[in-house]
Amino acid sequence: MYAVSVRDHFMIAHSFRGDAFGPAQRLHGATYIVDLELRRRDLDADGVVVDIGRATDALRGVLAGLNYRNLDEVPEFHGRNTTTEFLARVIFDRIVAAIRRGDLGAAARGVESVRVTLGESHVASASYDAPVW
Repeated sequence: MYAVSVRDHFMIAHSFRGDAFGPAQRLHGATYIVDLELRRRDLDADGVVVDIGRATDALRGVLAGLNYRNLDEVPEFHGRNTTTEFLARVIFDRIVAAIRRGDLGAAARGVESVRVTLGESHVASASYDAPVW
């Protein structure tokens, strides 16, 4: 399997509900490093998995909707703990939607699976990985 990865980051504020989260139940900030990995079995006719520039732009666009937001105030997340795992899935879903719309170009039609990894610190991360189609 071939893979291309691009990286970006975003900053948010949020709080969690539930005793398991201890002091994180209070409003706090987080800066996430996001790694997007796009995979396919064979390269396209140009010898690429996907255009890296388009992948970078797509990731930047997805993250722009989250960056500098208090996620507690985002209606679509109401009643949800916006954990690192949860956010990895949100970003995955939005990237897959971009692939299906054609935002990543024709080569992206051959992308078979995607992994989104969010690094919440230098020692902890969470991922979501699944087929695209």
